[in-house]
Amino acid sequence: MGEQLLQAPCQASDDAAEVGVQDVVIVAVKGQALAAVAQHISPMIGVDTVILPAMNGVPWWFGQGIASMGNEPLQSVDAGGLIAAALPAAQVLGCVVHASTSAAEPGLVSHKMGNGLILGEPAGGESPRAQALGQLLRDAGFEVQVSANIRQDIWYKLWGNMTLNPVSAITGATADRILDDQLVAEFCRAAMREAQQIGALIGCPIAETPEQRHLVTRKLGAFKSSMLQDVNAGRSLELDALVSAVREIGQRVGVATPFIDAVLGLTRLFGRVHGLYPQA
Repeated sequence: MGEQLLQAPCQASDDAAEVGVQDVVIVAVKGQALAAVAQHISPMIGVDTVILPAMNGVPWWFGQGIASMGNEPLQSVDAGGLIAAALPAAQVLGCVVHASTSAAEPGLVSHKMGNGLILGEPAGGESPRAQALGQLLRDAGFEVQVSANIRQDIWYKLWGNMTLNPVSAITGATADRILDDQLVAEFCRAAMREAQQIGALIGCPIAETPEQRHLVTRKLGAFKSSMLQDVNAGRSLELDALVSAVREIGQRVGVATPFIDAVLGLTRLFGRVHGLYPQA
């Protein structure tokens, strides 16, 4: 089947007050844009509005309820707690997106593969609102799973993204070339083992080995990671939600992360040199 152009009319506005209170607000920006977005969407959020952040990496609410992480916001993804103050925690559902898309231009999205969404309550367990929203999204054509442990699902997806994304960004390599280079692949696996240690301490254990995860990644072929696509387009790097937050959580729970530190330092420096990440 060849490419199809699907079009649907919709109401669009850059003024949240003009749109008004909504039943569901889906936030699908890159992590580095969320703080600014959160400050401007309050007119869309009523007392019963469900907020669904469909984003990559560690969300701002991730540490809530994990005693070993403390009560302070994750500074790497929510400096000063501004996002938490703007988006009521009780109205948030967690979300993991399993889809590959790119935006060729404003208003035109290219869908490559995947149609999956995982939804769940940040605190875990099941809820009528998660089930209801899941069914609504199924009716819209998505493949939806409602999870009783969305934090685990977030950490598992992050486990692969936190190395392949930044390594591809600084090298320009597609995923297959990263995995074909044994030195680079083992570097990635060492960082993944550190994240696995962290996960075991925060209720997000991963039973697979990094080698097993990479076998799954190989099946996706020679794809460009989202961070490499951002580099090629001159867009800022979504580094903090994917890597900085993992390092910060490791510090809070007492896990040394020399390989994650190296990934972060190299990619951060690359981003600063190329104007794609804030200067120190």
